[in-house]
Amino acid sequence: MPRPNTEESKNVDASTEAPVSDVVDVLVHVLGIEDRRETIDAGTALLGELPELDSLAVVELAVALEERFDIVIDDDDFTGDVFETVGTLAAFIHEKSRNA
Repeated sequence: MPRPNTEESKNVDASTEAPVSDVVDVLVHVLGIEDRRETIDAGTALLGELPELDSLAVVELAVALEERFDIVIDDDDFTGDVFETVGTLAAFIHEKSRNA
């Protein structure tokens, strides 16, 4: 099934495309929504849109992302901007990985 072509996904820098797939893999595993994998892309909204992504799930997601990408997510990084969409989260992970 092709992924939706949304404005948000168009605005994601091409350098973050590889991490988007990896972030989606971690996201669907942590949230237990593997059956919805094909509907999630860079433009998919996170906080307030995915009912499975409650405060505990955000922490579990952060831990899983830290382990997968060998990064540290600081308390100050838990912002609405970072967790706005899969694309913004992937861009954040990409930047953290570059600066590690």
